[in-house]
Amino acid sequence: MRIGLVCPYSFEVAGGVQFHVRDLAECLLGRGHEVSVLAPAEAETPLPEYVEACGRALPIPYNGSVARLTFGPMTAARVNRWVEAGAFDVVHIHEPLVPSVSVLALWAATGPIVATFHTSLVRSRAMQAGYPLVRSSMEKIRARIAVSEAARQTLTTHMGGDAIVIPNGVFTDRFAAAPPHPPWQGRPGRPTVAFLGRIDEPRKGLPVLLEALPALLERHPGVRVFVAGHGDLSAARDRLEGLGPAVAAAVDFLGAISEEQKRALLASVDVYVAPHTGGESFGIVLVEAMAAGAPVVASDLPAFAQVLDGGRAGAMFATGDAAALADRLAGVLADSALREQLARLGRTTARRYDWGVVAGDVVAVYETVLAGAVAVPPSPWSVLGAAERFGARRHPSAETADQRADADSKGRAGWRPRLPRRLRRR
Repeated sequence: MRIGLVCPYSFEVAGGVQFHVRDLAECLLGRGHEVSVLAPAEAETPLPEYVEACGRALPIPYNGSVARLTFGPMTAARVNRWVEAGAFDVVHIHEPLVPSVSVLALWAATGPIVATFHTSLVRSRAMQAGYPLVRSSMEKIRARIAVSEAARQTLTTHMGGDAIVIPNGVFTDRFAAAPPHPPWQGRPGRPTVAFLGRIDEPRKGLPVLLEALPALLERHPGVRVFVAGHGDLSAARDRLEGLGPAVAAAVDFLGAISEEQKRALLASVDVYVAPHTGGESFGIVLVEAMAAGAPVVASDLPAFAQVLDGGRAGAMFATGDAAALADRLAGVLADSALREQLARLGRTTARRYDWGVVAGDVVAVYETVLAGAVAVPPSPWSVLGAAERFGARRHPSAETADQRADADSKGRAGWRPRLPRRLRRR
């Protein structure tokens, strides 16, 4: 198949959706498919040969984070050229409601479209405000995928319809084979803990972890905490100084680390901690930690609970509760048998999310969509129809009242193509 993947977020800055799109592209290429990825990025950004940059991105606050997006006439023209030149059998758009390349590709594409939804939000004013702009174009989507039950619920709450749950993937063998790095390994009386995430993004939970450290040090005075990730360290360092010299001495800031270093870190530490406070639709780093053999201690977010098999494959604590985190983390560090059990169950659980399984399910969706493919005219919101955006013309696929009612009923009822049995059971 010729497959076009669309990522709304810039490839200049690492993020979960970018990693998902990149890894899916590599899996599909490995299976013999032709793949092109369209994403924002500066022209000089080093990119894999299958990624086509479509313009400079601007930082926009979104979902408790900062999303780097691109939009506008020049980007729209690039998107249209990519769609036309690609002659794709399937265009797979990630986050089709994000006002970036994804929306533009949804307007421009005329062939079979698959969409994946990653966002998990209880309330999203942006999604509610943006949906009317793409409502007619959403009818062009032939299959919806959500990366978790939390993402599926966000979709159904804000837009109706339904989606198939196919999780994010991990190359589990790469993590399982990672050699430990001795300076990051624990030893008797000196256990090690790792945190991965943007340093200055509060929802990743670093402030909760730092607040838990004084109580943790009372029970494990020799504990060392390795903090890895992008972001401004000033706030974290100020918080540490306020907690005293012993706490500050227990924390090592590693900064941004490579994928190889990340795998080594997770293979080395006694425990991986995920104190996130919200806005998580999946928890890919939990799978990576489990695949590397690190016991996981995580906040009890619904998305994390799903990944950790309801808490059987990892220890959980009340979200945002620093005292509960300190108590849970101290208990796991004190119990070597529990750590061995969590590591064993974690490795088994992680295999469910291996890209060999996940990519196979995504391809099954493509094949099902292609089996019932019908060409769809471009949206009136595409760059070609810009002059008529505020007119009364209906989308050509719903010209009559009966057709419009049928299209609307399909959207409300969660219409989707009939899928292979293993996907219908999810």
